[in-house]
Amino acid sequence: MTPILFYGVPAGCSFGSIVALEWLQIPYRLCRIDMLSEEIRSEAYQRVNPVAETPSLLTSDGRLLSESMAILGHLAPHGVGSGLAFAQGTAGFDRLNQMLAFLNTALFGGFSPLWYAYEHELGDEAKAALRDFGAIQLEKAHADLAVMLGEGPFLLGDKPTLADAYFYGIARWADYHGLPDRSAWPGLQGLFERLHDDPAVRFAHALEDGETAVSTGAFLGQVSLDEALGELRQAA
Repeated sequence: MTPILFYGVPAGCSFGSIVALEWLQIPYRLCRIDMLSEEIRSEAYQRVNPVAETPSLLTSDGRLLSESMAILGHLAPHGVGSGLAFAQGTAGFDRLNQMLAFLNTALFGGFSPLWYAYEHELGDEAKAALRDFGAIQLEKAHADLAVMLGEGPFLLGDKPTLADAYFYGIARWADYHGLPDRSAWPGLQGLFERLHDDPAVRFAHALEDGETAVSTGAFLGQVSLDEALGELRQAA
């Protein structure tokens, strides 16, 4: 079975998993999920992900896997030879997982108050409090990440890894919410700009925007949620 990634729009953190699949050259398909519609909370999608979130992955052996870190960990063995990931038991493996964990907790977590304020009907005072709290968290997360990056062009050194794919998918939210000002950390701004020009990143942006998207060769098309559920039933 060709894997299916259920990706969320607009601005889903599934963006990083799309970039990772493109970089890894794993044949895959996509199923687009509108996170601002009832589809994300529908009974149909809850068969894929009972907590109504993206991304989810229908693996090649018919299993469902959710959460970005778990999906990237599942894909990582395909990137050992290219340097996008590292063999278990090596220092690189530990460094990659450490960086993914930081991105998931500190960077992703810093944006959580902003997303909550965006997605829920709240008073002006509550929205302002959430925004201020998120700003404090994001300032620290970006400052800490800038130290981890150091002089390296990428998060773990001279070459991109799956951590950079995940970083971009989250870091772009600063442009969406208007904070923090990434230019305060020139190293992070440089990393973001390098990744922005990557063909896989341009492909993922075009997909989200509903534009003509040019894959680097591994993407085999989009399927509807009904089609994906049909394959899931056959795999059961």
